[in-house]
Amino acid sequence: MTQAERRDYLINYLLHERRGYEDVEIPEDEEGKRRLLRTLFNVRPALLPEQAFLDVQDTYLQTELTEKGITDANDLKPIDRKICLWQGDITRLRCDAVVNDANSGLTGCYRALHDCTDNRIHTFAGVQLRYECAKFMEAQGFEEPPGRAMRTKAYNLPCRHVIHTVAPAVHWNLKPEHEEQLKSCCMSCLTSAEEAGDRIVAFPRLAAGEPGYPPKLAAAAAVGAVHEYLKSGSSIQKVVFVAKDAEEFMLYAALLA
Repeated sequence: MTQAERRDYLINYLLHERRGYEDVEIPEDEEGKRRLLRTLFNVRPALLPEQAFLDVQDTYLQTELTEKGITDANDLKPIDRKICLWQGDITRLRCDAVVNDANSGLTGCYRALHDCTDNRIHTFAGVQLRYECAKFMEAQGFEEPPGRAMRTKAYNLPCRHVIHTVAPAVHWNLKPEHEEQLKSCCMSCLTSAEEAGDRIVAFPRLAAGEPGYPPKLAAAAAVGAVHEYLKSGSSIQKVVFVAKDAEEFMLYAALLA
């Protein structure tokens, strides 16, 4: 199959998998098909499809990743001891573990084409990630509280693990305990990575979906927590803060200067 044929196969499989999609029109252009496929991934329930689908999906996602380009975290130079700063798409960073700024349901963002970290990680890892998270949540039996960490496979991402953590829900009323919970998110993620033998860990800006948590304070809490953890004699060799745009990059650069 060509990449275009794989895309068509995946779209048609997902459209015929569930009722209610009979009237969905498949775009003619390549970008329109990419957007439709991502939408179908985003809204799909946590079900494991047949192996034939997974084989095509995995080849498709890995080919897309290769075409977009991968950045190797080993090539990033620290700007503050073991801490690096990089601007880009966290799903294109080769490292040991990436942290996911998850919601309390822990099965990903179901908003079609939403550009949050949670949506991107679940989209480009593949449907297996949502299924693994759903099985964990089913066994746990309650929503994931803030401040902890849950580790999964990374599937089609260029890393070994995804470490999911839920930032505190501020609701426009920031309190001291929210900073402690965000600090706990970082500490828990680094502990989980170290337990798995991961040496390079990448963090997006946590609490990015919380409008009541000022970005500067959220980033400062994360940087402070990472500094504190690394001082404890950790085996973590490198932590990468991933900025999604120039504004976030400058925010972290000022904190790490």
